Amino acid sequence: MKNIKTLSYFIISMIVFGTLGWFVRNVPLASGEIALYRAIMAIILVGTYLLITKQKIEFKKIKKEIPLLILSGIAMGINWVLLFEAYNYTTVTVATLSYYFAPVIVMILCPILFKEKMTLKQIICFIASSIGLVLVMGITNIGKEALNLKGIGLGLGAACFYATVILINKFIKNIDGIQRTFIQFISSLIVLIPYVLLTSGINIVSLQGSELIYLLIIGLIHTGVSYCLYFSSLKELSGQKVSILSYIDPLVAILVSYFLLSETITLPQILGGILIIIFTLFNEISIKKTPKNIS
Repeated sequence: MKNIKTLSYFIISMIVFGTLGWFVRNVPLASGEIALYRAIMAIILVGTYLLITKQKIEFKKIKKEIPLLILSGIAMGINWVLLFEAYNYTTVTVATLSYYFAPVIVMILCPILFKEKMTLKQIICFIASSIGLVLVMGITNIGKEALNLKGIGLGLGAACFYATVILINKFIKNIDGIQRTFIQFISSLIVLIPYVLLTSGINIVSLQGSELIYLLIIGLIHTGVSYCLYFSSLKELSGQKVSILSYIDPLVAILVSYFLLSETITLPQILGGILIIIFTLFNEISIKKTPKNIS
């Protein structure tokens, strides 16, 4: 029963993450301002969760890792701004598939940062995923108005900063996931507050009733609740299950893009998306032999 509950939490979080693009499209604010309110609301909700569950952050224990937590939080904030901005220039499907190139970026950088040897499997996955990205970008259909390379560039920029968060987190060992994310949310304000004040300014008072509800859902549900569900279930699931189920997110985003936003996607883009998802997933899953004495 506990396993089913844990699995359900993770799947729900992935489904919610996949609908993010649609909600962002319905909030007529600048990307930076949406990201700022997302962070603030998530800080309030996750902070409340930590208080209720009586989880204390042991700052003495993580003193040496605080600079890394702050840096990763800043990268997270920039990642949100770029992803939300990508939704403004291209379809949610293309922006999401560009964003999901992040694992490939991590794959490339790990041998450099951690002195890991790149295996033949990783090389094949990198080549196949890169071909997939080219198809998503629509190089053969560059003149089509439906595809905006600026949106793809922003999606890839978001992927780079998301990869940065993943890589920095590899160096952070002494703090649990939800507590780590809480500090990262707070750290994201370091870049989000000055960015918003210097660019769009504060325009939340211009929102109508339904638009404000969409914004509240982005901050409280897509970020606060979903992150709590994600991290509370993450430690109970195997790495392979997490890898497989994580791709519910882009699949839901594609369905939302097509059915709710009526956005078109070409056959080459579909094939490119399949290549990115299949080969990044293949790279993350390791096939282990089952011991013969287990029935």
